[in-house]
Amino acid sequence: MRAAGTRMLACVTLLATVAACGQEPPVARETVTPPAQSSAPTPNPSPQGSDEPRKSDVEGADPSWFEGEVSLADGRRVAMHYRRGEGLFEQHYNPTAGEWTKPRLIYRTKTDACQRIQLQARGGTVTAIANFGRYCADGEPPTESIAAVAQGDLLGWDHHLTKNFDGWKRANITDDGRKATFVRKSTEVQSTLVWTSTGGFSDPVFKFR
Repeated sequence: MRAAGTRMLACVTLLATVAACGQEPPVARETVTPPAQSSAPTPNPSPQGSDEPRKSDVEGADPSWFEGEVSLADGRRVAMHYRRGEGLFEQHYNPTAGEWTKPRLIYRTKTDACQRIQLQARGGTVTAIANFGRYCADGEPPTESIAAVAQGDLLGWDHHLTKNFDGWKRANITDDGRKATFVRKSTEVQSTLVWTSTGGFSDPVFKFR
């Protein structure tokens, strides 16, 4: 009986915390992006075989907010960018071929891009954090928070969507690249999302302090 009461109190605390922030409770959804999913290229420089990745077409005071790039230990590079009304795109560079792949769609949405793209790499695994929100430019929090992971040939990306969430701060990747933990900490709650090479994404955990 006491355990049931404790669970009920935790639920009330969750709802009260969310209400105080003016947001609905986070809603999580895992999606697997099919390998090598691509979209018809939007007219823009950097076609397939280019020596530079395609740029974002989102306007802003600092264009770098809408693009991201990371290097792997073997010399490969991964770049991502937002496209207006389309979503999040990825390209990667093969030092042997000396070329960037053509842009591939990782997450499709018409919602406005929000916050900087964050890329990390370790042990042959690459993680990405990206956010979208209709009124983000006006200071509103994101409504679509993406965590994405790829490894090996980088042709297939797993991504996880959490709605009505402030977005993941960083990803902790193990040295062997087999596990990545996305985290966000605040004064009220510690949020974690785990991905493994064998099981993909688990459900996010929201632990109240």
